[in-house]
Amino acid sequence: MPEFPENVADLNRRTLLRRAAAVGLLVTPAAGLLSACAGSEPDRPAENEGAKNKDNPFGVADGSAVKVVIFNGGLGDQWAKEDQAIFAAKHAGVTVNLSSTQKIKTEEQPKMATQPSDLVMNSGADIMDVSTLVNEGAIEPLDDLLDAPAWDGEGTVGDSLLPGTREDGTFQGKFYVVNVAFTVWGNWYNSALFEREGWTPPTTFDEFFTLAPKIKAKGIAPYVHDAVHGYYPRWALMATIWKSAGKQAVYDIDNLKENAWRAEGILPALEAWEKLVKDKLLLPGNLNHTQSQQAWLDGKAAFIQVGTWLKNEMAATIPPGFEMKLSDYWGLGASDKAPKDVFAGAGEGLVVPSKAPNKAAAKEFLRAVLSKSGSAKFAELTKSLASTKGSGDAVQDTALASANELMSKAPADLIKTKFWDFYADLDKESQNLSAELMAGRLTAAGFVDRMQKAADKVAKDASITKQTRS
Repeated sequence: MPEFPENVADLNRRTLLRRAAAVGLLVTPAAGLLSACAGSEPDRPAENEGAKNKDNPFGVADGSAVKVVIFNGGLGDQWAKEDQAIFAAKHAGVTVNLSSTQKIKTEEQPKMATQPSDLVMNSGADIMDVSTLVNEGAIEPLDDLLDAPAWDGEGTVGDSLLPGTREDGTFQGKFYVVNVAFTVWGNWYNSALFEREGWTPPTTFDEFFTLAPKIKAKGIAPYVHDAVHGYYPRWALMATIWKSAGKQAVYDIDNLKENAWRAEGILPALEAWEKLVKDKLLLPGNLNHTQSQQAWLDGKAAFIQVGTWLKNEMAATIPPGFEMKLSDYWGLGASDKAPKDVFAGAGEGLVVPSKAPNKAAAKEFLRAVLSKSGSAKFAELTKSLASTKGSGDAVQDTALASANELMSKAPADLIKTKFWDFYADLDKESQNLSAELMAGRLTAAGFVDRMQKAADKVAKDASITKQTRS
């Protein structure tokens, strides 16, 4: 994905969240301004509001302008330009000033307390911490967007969204973040290679450990991952924990329940990854996300774990005949409490600053983004699902089809971890420890001990606003 896939995730990736640099939000001068000013002044005058009706539910005024800032990472920004055209077809009198960047926090956070952009895609490594934005009153609740009529279909915008999209954007009981990408994570492989060698993609770690020697015999590393950004391996670790220990175990982790990290099934899940490292099944090298993805495309590794932004991010260097397919994360086998649950959810979040001068147009632009036509264009251009239902139905693509197939078999429960959205310090520690485990410098037991200690510290800190997942 981007320098990130938060929440989406992480797409968040999403997307994205949950992101490596989010922890720095409170230490910059602008963060103090958020605290001092975000909720202290009245809303700006309503000169950017016009008459409200079904086709213009927020009362966007002709002659007004809206500033939209898009994160230009693995998904690119062409999809947003298509949304701009969709918006213009209905609101020709409104000027859309669309720009893109990879420096979201650096460029947008300092404006939040004065005159921010109207709509900001908060994603990438340089992300603003969402929980802080919510706690400081720096971004606008968007529940009225969910209740608004869908742009080009029946029902409401909320009705049109894929499962989990509303939850992924909800904090303290209100909907704040519109995650535009619906990312599916798992283990990618080259189906052409597997068919040629007669290999069957594994569904459990035991099957993987049985296949690994055959892969190594061909001079190929069984696995490669991003060893630079800790949130990349963390996705895989948490997915295995969910499958092994079950949904409630992860909910307890998110809710800072006492000794949640010591629940049955968590240590064995991490020990599977520890074995993968100890058995030297990883491609050597301190590779980042694009370097590891390119190594996989070059045939140096059989599997890589990442989200569905992968094909779009690496489109320029995919070799001829390479058939990208996504398989589910591996479980441990018969002991798993949630073996079929799939890691998927909405990411790549768009937010409306509370002091945005044209909130009405920002929300209307979001309606266009979530439209059937807009989401179909998103899927076509990015080869990744949008968070609107049916976005990928008309796209002919092997990689996207494998993600669709995985989702078609997925139970109602989708793997989703929230503590990294809720608490910046836990986010940072989990990234660091995930990287240490995958580098072979930390044991699975050490990971559990240190994460429990970090969670206890947050739980006991009365100055930290607690969030609950139910």
